[in-house]
Amino acid sequence: MSPIAWRCVLSALLAVVGLASACSARAADPAAEARQAWQLLDYIAVDYPAAIQNGEVVDAGEYAEMREFTASVSAKLAALPPGAGHAARLAKAKQLEGLVAERADAEQIARSAGALASELLTVYKIEAAPAAVPDLARGAALYAQQCTACHGATGRGDGPAAAGMDPPPIAFTDADRAKHRSPLSLYQVISQGLPGTAMMSYAHLSNDDRWALAYYTGGLAYDAAAREQGAAIWADDDQVRRVFPDLAALSGATEADLSKTLGADRARAIIAYLRGEPSAVAASSPVNSNASLALARQRLQQSVAAYRSGDRGQASALALSAYLDGVEPVEPQLGSRDRKLLRQIESAMATLRARIGEGAPTSAVEAQAAAVGQLLDRSESALADRSNSTTAAFLGSFTILLREGVEALLIVIGMIAFLRKAERRDVLPYVHAGWIGALLAGGVTWAIATYAVSISGAEREATEGLSALFAAIALLSVGIWMHQKSMAGRWQQYLQEKMSAALTRRSATFLFVLSFVAVYREVFETILFYAAMWNEQDSSAILAGLGLGLAVLAVIAFALLRLGTRLPIGQFFRFSSILIAVLAVVLVGKGVAALQEAGWISQALAAVPQIEWLGLYPTWQSILAQIAVAAIAVLGFVANARGAKAMPSAHERPRGNA
Repeated sequence: MSPIAWRCVLSALLAVVGLASACSARAADPAAEARQAWQLLDYIAVDYPAAIQNGEVVDAGEYAEMREFTASVSAKLAALPPGAGHAARLAKAKQLEGLVAERADAEQIARSAGALASELLTVYKIEAAPAAVPDLARGAALYAQQCTACHGATGRGDGPAAAGMDPPPIAFTDADRAKHRSPLSLYQVISQGLPGTAMMSYAHLSNDDRWALAYYTGGLAYDAAAREQGAAIWADDDQVRRVFPDLAALSGATEADLSKTLGADRARAIIAYLRGEPSAVAASSPVNSNASLALARQRLQQSVAAYRSGDRGQASALALSAYLDGVEPVEPQLGSRDRKLLRQIESAMATLRARIGEGAPTSAVEAQAAAVGQLLDRSESALADRSNSTTAAFLGSFTILLREGVEALLIVIGMIAFLRKAERRDVLPYVHAGWIGALLAGGVTWAIATYAVSISGAEREATEGLSALFAAIALLSVGIWMHQKSMAGRWQQYLQEKMSAALTRRSATFLFVLSFVAVYREVFETILFYAAMWNEQDSSAILAGLGLGLAVLAVIAFALLRLGTRLPIGQFFRFSSILIAVLAVVLVGKGVAALQEAGWISQALAAVPQIEWLGLYPTWQSILAQIAVAAIAVLGFVANARGAKAMPSAHERPRGNA
């Protein structure tokens, strides 16, 4: 490859690395300030009625605390790095500060503080659920050790150390306050402490211990009779069970919010039962897909609410989260059962994001969100139907591996065949090290994604998009270079004289990077698909599909290698250069689409079909990117052909200048 081409490829690689670093820095951002702001908002929503009633100050100390806390929220949000919706969130904090100063109605304060707190929870990815079912016995023991001195043995706020505290310790048995408090809010207070009060941070406790303590204290306001009533409702009412698909939903739930849909008595009973028996939620969750689709619906509702309030940035972010964090995790299962329905959902959600982005009338956004909701209902029914589950799991497993594997094979096998043709087997270890390293890195990714962290939809799409764009740039330069060499004539003599210089150590390193990136991109996506698809009932079918897919890929690899050895060298280079250029066009389309789904690139819808294997997606950005790459490839090929005509053939050149 020419020095200029190399510089272009290396510049592209550096750009990718720079973008990835920026992404990591951004992902590492908002921690303590955002959590404390959320915590203060939750405290304001719960405790404001103790300060103001009917527009009059009933407790001057409590009211001064409310004024102080709202000012702290504004200050903490102002200190956060600017980003999408930051100015709007700061304005909402200032508005809340003004409402408290005006002694507004408690319900209005609760709505305003709750909406802003919910937004912070989503935007800053504040931890919202325990990793395992909280151990209530452990919570009781911790409460006795750590909390009774202030809060009292039964949670009435009457411990021996409570005298003289200003403000006094929370009385967990206060029913009016308890109905506005979630386990999540208690967990955050336990973890962070509460500025301006005697409540210290218990971050030295393990994460599981803090959640156990949060659930235990959150249940102190409820008696045995309420828990028994809740147990009966939970056992008999499937609609109620659907409200709590997982621990995340239960951890963020309050009695006050639930009473709006279930009524006050039933809401109190259900909260009483589930706070004392959180294992009931884990045991009743039929499949992860229900939780994902429930999250998608929640994000949709929040998105529409944000749009109504005029916050287009937050509405767009929530609509994107509805797809990435709610729908995409169940794509493998849904795609294997009803691929047409999956495409309809993707198209409908893309249309929703486009309407939000273009500032469409609120009625149009609401109508589109309702259409998406209907598709989600159909998806839930399709996923609940297990009549053809085994067949669908087998076919889904097989097609996922085949689809992702063929792209990587075409690139890696092409490089191997090329090096064999060029009689440069000494460079083959670099290529093999690249794809083997990618497989090992995939194993590490699986372990991290499964046991250590949760990879968000945006992070997943950004990784796929950046790697696809890098691979497309690299392939485009390689394809044009190979086409140039196919025009040179008398290949064997050329290769013998030139390859030792053409394939330097730097070139070999490039081949390693290309092999690694091409394979890791597919491995990364495949691992996440299988992780989302996996379930014990269909495990045999999934493994069978995986085995058949590996066998078919092995046959394809063998056939491609045999084809490469039989083609004459000139034809091989011409064929390979065209194939590589096509792959570059496909990958750039996929890369742009992935970055659009991650929210990095805007979407302008185009009336074209979605054809994944061609990298064709119905947005103008991805289509124009593909056209640009195709045009560069064609122009490069034309320039190569003209250059070859202007050059003397190999037998006309003096041997010393070969």
